[in-house]
Amino acid sequence: MGDASRRAESGTQLLARLEGRSSLKNLEPYLFAEEGSPVHGDVIEFHGPEGTGKTEMLYHLIARCIIPKSGGGLEVEVMFIDTDYHFDMLRLVTILESRLAQRTEEMIKQCLGRLFLVNCSSSTQLLLTLYSLENMFCTHPSLCLLILDSLSAFYWIDRSNGGESLNLQEMNLKKCANFLEKLVREHHLVLFATTQTLMQKSTNSAESFFPLKLQHETDTDYRPYLCKSWQQMVTHRIFFSKQCSSGNSKGFTVISCHLKRNHVVKRSFNVAECGVQF
Repeated sequence: MGDASRRAESGTQLLARLEGRSSLKNLEPYLFAEEGSPVHGDVIEFHGPEGTGKTEMLYHLIARCIIPKSGGGLEVEVMFIDTDYHFDMLRLVTILESRLAQRTEEMIKQCLGRLFLVNCSSSTQLLLTLYSLENMFCTHPSLCLLILDSLSAFYWIDRSNGGESLNLQEMNLKKCANFLEKLVREHHLVLFATTQTLMQKSTNSAESFFPLKLQHETDTDYRPYLCKSWQQMVTHRIFFSKQCSSGNSKGFTVISCHLKRNHVVKRSFNVAECGVQF
């Protein structure tokens, strides 16, 4: 009986599947090397050292999603999984207030009502959280964007717990990556995940996950260290770096790579009190 009820699909779930998710192709055109990105099924990795604007860019994308269409937003729901415990709700509210024409408390609440925030403190908890969230994606057809900040948070802990066995070190992350791929594929989501720069660039070209063209054009200090299950599902990798500060704004650079089509674009952006500005 229990198994049958889990397999049964409600009318809401069926509609969510049949109607599909809202398009996110206008989420932030300056962030992607390919026009019309992202599309459902895309997996975007933000990679860079701490303090290079990755989380600020996530706030920017969240604001774009949860602001109503009447205010220039997409009016869709976002699931944010915070593994670093760095999420700053007051910062997001400040950005919303700077972008909304109606800066009333009620409007802010309506926007924040489209954001779901979950905290995880271990890779095991992350995996269990992903399992528990699947039904939510079925019952919320406007839930289009899944954000994970960051995927590399438990890398050193898992390496230590796994001893000398690479399989044990990567076991939880592989399961997380495989299930994330299932969620993105079956529920037509877009996934953004951040990763920290933990390794120096490899001198062994065999370790590179870039086509030769992208290696020359990006010239980034990048060495893949997460499991191959994750590396193989990423469709876009965006590298963040810091520029010199000018005035009250902080300058940053992104190099955006479409890994499937070998396209690269370089952009600059500032972070001010009102958020990201290209």
